[in-house]
Amino acid sequence: QVQLVESGGGLVQPGGSLRLSCAASGSTFSINAMGWYRQAPGKERELVATITSSGDRTKYADSVKGRFSISRDNAKNTVYLQMNSLKPEDTAVYYCNAGRYRYYSASYYPDNYWGQGTQVTVSS
Repeated sequence: QVQLVESGGGLVQPGGSLRLSCAASGSTFSINAMGWYRQAPGKERELVATITSSGDRTKYADSVKGRFSISRDNAKNTVYLQMNSLKPEDTAVYYCNAGRYRYYSASYYPDNYWGQGTQVTVSS
């Protein structure tokens, strides 16, 4: 099992930056691919970024490509999401997830491991 706790959210002005952290507990973190999702009120949860267990592959939603960067430090059992050039449409609750990455299809599949989320609000 993996337990996840997100942090680092807050209120930021458009064009600003935030760095989200997801601290994981449990012995399986290093073998899990990880994903960052976000969900705005009334919208479905959206996959934002993924990273393989070793960190050798990353993927991003088109809407955040070039602005967001996902990374992980397995020694610290932590995955990060660096968010730059934030836009109001980035406003959402951000969740991290432990899941599976399939190299043959370059696809991420979430497992049932979710944190409580951290609110990101981009507004002037």
